Amino acid sequence: MRVAVLGAGAWGTAIACVLAARLEVALWARDAQQARTLAQTRRNERYLRGVDIPATVNVTADLAAATSGIGLALAATPVAGLRDLLAKLDRKTPLVWLCKGFEEGSGALPHQIAEELLGVEARCGALSGPSFAEEVARGLPCALTLASRDAAFAREAAAIVHGGRMRVYYSADLIGVEIGGAVKNVMAIAAGISDGLGLGLNARAALITRGLAEIARLGAALGAAPETLMGLAGAGDLILTATGDLSRNRRVGMELARGKALDAILKDLGHVAEGVRSTKEVAALAKKKNIDMPVTDAVNAVLEGRLTPAAAVERLLSRDLKREG
Repeated sequence: MRVAVLGAGAWGTAIACVLAARLEVALWARDAQQARTLAQTRRNERYLRGVDIPATVNVTADLAAATSGIGLALAATPVAGLRDLLAKLDRKTPLVWLCKGFEEGSGALPHQIAEELLGVEARCGALSGPSFAEEVARGLPCALTLASRDAAFAREAAAIVHGGRMRVYYSADLIGVEIGGAVKNVMAIAAGISDGLGLGLNARAALITRGLAEIARLGAALGAAPETLMGLAGAGDLILTATGDLSRNRRVGMELARGKALDAILKDLGHVAEGVRSTKEVAALAKKKNIDMPVTDAVNAVLEGRLTPAAAVERLLSRDLKREG
């Protein structure tokens, strides 16, 4: 089967490398110069250093050629680039997106963007779960969840991607998978702040646990299944992103705690940290739904410059006594 990976960042390059062992893969890069460099050097040194792109991966900047005759498209752009990409795709293209977050400004989840541009009948879904691109590209084991409101499509698409050291489960809880993937980035920033301030492992564990409670509350309000948020796309991804040294969002939090300006952090990062863009949207949605999300509110206040990291921690610690839940 032929598949197209649309987006040549770290995750797109990694999954193209892995799938090339079993499938015919086209890797589309938006920038023609980047596509030429990747095709010639068989390396993506900007986003995924030290990883060889298999010779069988067809790297191209021609979207029509990349998607011609494919059985599945994997959109590997950031959330901010998803709308533009989907506007260029044939509505009949079976599609799975890899991005996690809310669209800045609209507050839309990826499936809402897809429904707007491709229609509610489109065969599409999300692939999410605990997965650092660098480890996936090196062939280390991982487990993911592929979700779609179309249960049959979820199973079919999961069967295509599943294999080797990448185990893929399928689910019909698309909202749950997307909420888990989006909000865990916010909590990873919070965990990074805690670590950057040297607050210890106890504090980090508390933040992760209370962060999961916030994810569960928001998910419940939007119709997510509890088991999804306790699974790979929820608790699993949260644990990885809040503790792993490869986590971009955790790194943002750590650098903020050390007093570095957000603009400078993002410039040095060189990659998209989805939590920075999503936090404001999560906080706004929680307020709209009247959902208590104090960790999210604290992170939002830090990102907007209304609180220092230390003051945000003190705000959380000084909250009134309450029943756990």
